[in-house]
Amino acid sequence: MKLLWKKEIKLGEKTTPDQIVKHLIENRGIKNVEEFLNPPSPLTIELEQFNKSYSKSLKKVFKLLEQIKKENKTIVVYTDYDADGITGGAILWETLHLLGFKTMPYVPHRVTEGYGFSLKGVDAVKKQFDPALIISVDHGITAEKKIAYAKSLGIPIIITDHHLKSDTPPTSAFAVFHVPELSGSGVSYFFSKSVYEFFSRHREKQSAEAISKLKFNFSHDYLALASIGTVADLVPLTGASRSIVKHGLAQFPFVHRVGIREILKQAGIDKKPITTYEVGFIIAPRINAIGRLEHAIEALRLLCTTDRKRAEELSSMIGQKNTERQDLVSKAVENALAKLQATSYKLQEKKIIILKSLNWHEGIIGLIASRLVEKFYRPVIIMTKSGLNYKGSARSIPAFHMTNALREHKNLLIDVGGHAQAAGFTMEQKNLNSFIRALTAFADKKLTNEDLVKTVTADIKLPISVITKTLIEKLEQLKPTGMGNPAPSFLSVVVIEKAYAMGKEQQHLKFYAQGGMEFVAFGKGELLKSWSRGEVREVVYIPELNEWNGNTRISCKVLHIQ
Repeated sequence: MKLLWKKEIKLGEKTTPDQIVKHLIENRGIKNVEEFLNPPSPLTIELEQFNKSYSKSLKKVFKLLEQIKKENKTIVVYTDYDADGITGGAILWETLHLLGFKTMPYVPHRVTEGYGFSLKGVDAVKKQFDPALIISVDHGITAEKKIAYAKSLGIPIIITDHHLKSDTPPTSAFAVFHVPELSGSGVSYFFSKSVYEFFSRHREKQSAEAISKLKFNFSHDYLALASIGTVADLVPLTGASRSIVKHGLAQFPFVHRVGIREILKQAGIDKKPITTYEVGFIIAPRINAIGRLEHAIEALRLLCTTDRKRAEELSSMIGQKNTERQDLVSKAVENALAKLQATSYKLQEKKIIILKSLNWHEGIIGLIASRLVEKFYRPVIIMTKSGLNYKGSARSIPAFHMTNALREHKNLLIDVGGHAQAAGFTMEQKNLNSFIRALTAFADKKLTNEDLVKTVTADIKLPISVITKTLIEKLEQLKPTGMGNPAPSFLSVVVIEKAYAMGKEQQHLKFYAQGGMEFVAFGKGELLKSWSRGEVREVVYIPELNEWNGNTRISCKVLHIQ
């Protein structure tokens, strides 16, 4: 483990909270400081701003939509099954529904159909709805063969997506709106807003109540939904995505949507301010859980229902599935660790971890991979049997572009898609051993031993005395924090005054530095056995203000202890 820092403020060196914030902004390479600190409302951003060619594409789309509406034909919103796809699907489906379109949502089943378009899925949509149009949400940019197949059935497809392009562009699509800097729900938000703005100009053909509701939704509910999808999909919080999350989080107290209100209530956070933490670790996992273990259409129903009782039932069911998902992941990770600890595996010789099982639930293999990357700091590929094939989910480290690595071996795969540090694929069983050998050799060639040494880089190394309530209040300007804009972190040398374990199993550690500063280190309770008063430690942490019984105090969340 390496400890690094981007700037150092030495003991006795004069500095101010404003100067520290300035350093942090410089660390992040922010060029337009004013826009970063005060991101514009997404209401002022148009889809055409991401690509000038979208203006022409939208005109073509509007003409088709007018024709479909006139003929009262069906539009299917075909969305992904994760939190990003479900929130984006809810935005687009409801927009079309309120504008008077005959529209149906379609969410593929994770196990029987897999991610995105499939021939089975297109056939199911044709049989069930016989649509005049399919619009994708959060997928489609790599699905040229399936799009061409739908076109041969007389169904045009409009793609809204943000994933990495493949070598085969979707030339068969009716129109493509691909914005990599947004989430799938972000692209859906701006595409849906364009559709709403076009049709609202023809007010004589629209319900005044529907237009009023949509106006409210794009300012409140849809922004909150898009913020959930953006945070859940780990999209960098810069540019328009920062605008969505900054303004979307602020809308949670005003959301009318009973589904969101019930999720917050069921999770016990309905009275709390919603930050990226609540979205990423409480709200999004609940939306994801149902799609991992059952059918994600129930999550879409929860977000779109107007019936409070139905929302309560669905929220309760999804909460139970989230608990079930947590248990499954915990047991599967234990099983994976046992495989890695076997003498025959030779973990220390591996630059990439590749594990397979016949029993791991397909919906949780990505979570297993994430846990192992966190623990061992190397790329991880987890596979499980799915019918006659293997389904794989992969997570990686910055030095290894996982999707590109998998595409280098696409001859061994049925399909593959994803981002730099997360990917999914399907593979025939006969290619399993060849795949493991090929990816192992590829990682050995691409990665150095240095790449596999985890580095913790703090923003600023400084004396603990510089951390004050005033500074922490100033740091609020940098929120929302997350991917692309991490929470400000500091490195200080501290002298341990006292320490004790906490939590049901004494798994967490709380300690106090000289001067009384409080630190909380989750999952580090075992350190207490080897600590003594007066010890000197280097600590990387995020300072926060906690309120309790009307009192405000500083509490530092520990990222690393050296």
